[in-house]
Amino acid sequence: MKRVGYGRVSTAGQARNGTSLAEQKKLLMAAGVAEEDIYLDAYTGTKMHRPQFDACMAALEPDDEFVVCKLDRFARTATEGTGIVRDLVERGIRVNVLNMGIADNTPMGKMMVTVMLAFAEYERDMIVERTQSGKAARREADPEYTDGRPRIEADEELLRDVVQRQMAGEISAAAAASELGMSRRTYYNRRAAWCTANAVYPQRR
Repeated sequence: MKRVGYGRVSTAGQARNGTSLAEQKKLLMAAGVAEEDIYLDAYTGTKMHRPQFDACMAALEPDDEFVVCKLDRFARTATEGTGIVRDLVERGIRVNVLNMGIADNTPMGKMMVTVMLAFAEYERDMIVERTQSGKAARREADPEYTDGRPRIEADEELLRDVVQRQMAGEISAAAAASELGMSRRTYYNRRAAWCTANAVYPQRR
């Protein structure tokens, strides 16, 4: 059995100064992960491909322990994170999220997976609640307002990831829009705004 650790930074500033990666590495080593078994991905500013995460997943074997500082260090959303955790547990791999606990096939470990799933459900509920609150406030401010398609406020990191994968030809625009929970037209508008802000000029796909 070996411990395999993973760390990631999600902003250009963190990648430049390395502070966050260094702190994660320090915490992973304190948790018993050997330095040579730590995989780190730094934000590149051009794409969200995570080669070290892929290498980390490939290196894990049954009875190994996957160690990460926080759920959001290896997943864009809690829902995605819990999906990865469940897949690893089914492979016989222990998952140690340092700020939450250990998930495995033991009764306590299964309870931890349930806690993570509950957190994902809470995250979804909060998104719905914010959307409904925004619509209610707008109706109160503008009596003539009628409900249409609500503005989708995609998480900036998730938006960047999806846009870069779509621009690289890994997914279609329709799939990108679906992943973000918005119409294709809205996706193109959000993509254009993101590209302008980041000085990226894509070809329409």
